[in-house]
Amino acid sequence: MTRITIDPITRLEGHGKIEIFLDDEGNVANAYFQIPELRGFEAFCVGRPAEEMPRITNRICGVCPEAHHMASTKALDALYHVEPSPVVKKLREMFYMAFYVTDHTTHFYALGGPDFVVGPDAPVAERNILGVIHKVGMEAGKQVINCRMRNHHVIKLLGGRGVHPVAGLPGGWSRAVAPAEREEIETIARQNVDFALFSLQVFDDIVLANPAYVELILADTYSHRTYYMGMVDSRNRTNFYDGLIRVVDPEGKEFVKYPARDYAQHIAERVEPWTYLKFPYLKGVGWKGFVDGKESGVYCATPLSRLNAADGMATPRAQAAFERFYETLGSRKTDGRYQPVHKRLATHWARLVELLYAAERMLELAQDPEITDPNVRLVITSTPDEGIGCVEAPRGTLTHHYCTDENGILTKINLIVGTTNNYAPLAMSVKKAAESLITRGTVVTDGLLNRIEMAFRNYDPCMSCATHALPGQMPLEVVVRDVCGDEVVWLRR
Repeated sequence: MTRITIDPITRLEGHGKIEIFLDDEGNVANAYFQIPELRGFEAFCVGRPAEEMPRITNRICGVCPEAHHMASTKALDALYHVEPSPVVKKLREMFYMAFYVTDHTTHFYALGGPDFVVGPDAPVAERNILGVIHKVGMEAGKQVINCRMRNHHVIKLLGGRGVHPVAGLPGGWSRAVAPAEREEIETIARQNVDFALFSLQVFDDIVLANPAYVELILADTYSHRTYYMGMVDSRNRTNFYDGLIRVVDPEGKEFVKYPARDYAQHIAERVEPWTYLKFPYLKGVGWKGFVDGKESGVYCATPLSRLNAADGMATPRAQAAFERFYETLGSRKTDGRYQPVHKRLATHWARLVELLYAAERMLELAQDPEITDPNVRLVITSTPDEGIGCVEAPRGTLTHHYCTDENGILTKINLIVGTTNNYAPLAMSVKKAAESLITRGTVVTDGLLNRIEMAFRNYDPCMSCATHALPGQMPLEVVVRDVCGDEVVWLRR
């Protein structure tokens, strides 16, 4: 049996590798999306004061600390039984929209975009942000840099730090926004809307205008029919900060909708011996293995999933982009809503629709006269016990669950992050791409291996976030290879 290893995989947050095994005829016998990275936040945070968690858990990731900070802060709201005031919710959400703009910009232009903007078979040295800038032009590159710079300024202004924010408090926020700051943020939000529209035009001009790229998006190689998860508001429109978690089946019918506090009633996690990351699935369906379809409990939580789970977007231009997305990809309406799109490479387009929504929502909040209300802190008098907080991280639904003693000292912690939600479909996508692209007689090139990596890259996985549990015994794997690169011995503890 021949073994093909892609290690490390590229253009993602964290570390991972792909192991592909070929049978004697040269066809794929199996493929694994393996996570060798390991972290211990669920273990070493036990015994800490709960109010420290928004500042500790955002160290899980340097790319999306804002997501952990926000989920953790919302968990403290529930833990201390306090309801944030309207201005606090609006400040938090405005902060969070600035983060969403930076994060989706990063993925499209630096991580996922090179596969389309530069090309999946382009030389490896060109498949990066510099290759993208060369293709779209220096002025466009400046727009990308400026977008990230101005929104990181907002993140620092509202969150207290440019990376690893510190502003979240139980029921509150550490600082109010002054009128002059509100005006500055409004100007930035308007620039964000323009940038989001520009990015959608880039996708039109470079991807949708290229028949080969459209064929790639629509190919069965990158298609799966699973359940889809996403947070929605009272009208079933996409919301990143607050709402209910909605799950729809592969036909688009609502399967369940629940508040964050009930997540454990609907989500279970499975362990496999070949990876450190767990596989969540829907309890109401059950674990049927790495297969898709209505009978399988595998679900997806990505930008594409959030669009599939929603009936629409809550801002006008994003709604127009949402409708064009589904109409262009041939989705029909059933009972007033679009049927899900199952083409996973379309996630890159869905991410740009979300970029526009985040920019528009940030502008709405910046224009809200209540946003400068100085009353952003609460006095906490209740005894803490248990709290669950949830937001939509860019990579999927993020849940923080804390239990404490009467003094607020943590006794139990559970985290289910966006990438963890997606691990089963990630593994399935990698295997399906490998099976489709490598058959008897195939010459395995760098471009072909990159097309297999594209199967995971559209999910924008963050392994630093996902591998947060610490088992009782530290696993260790040692592979010894000779000078030709052949494996001599493999040891595992």
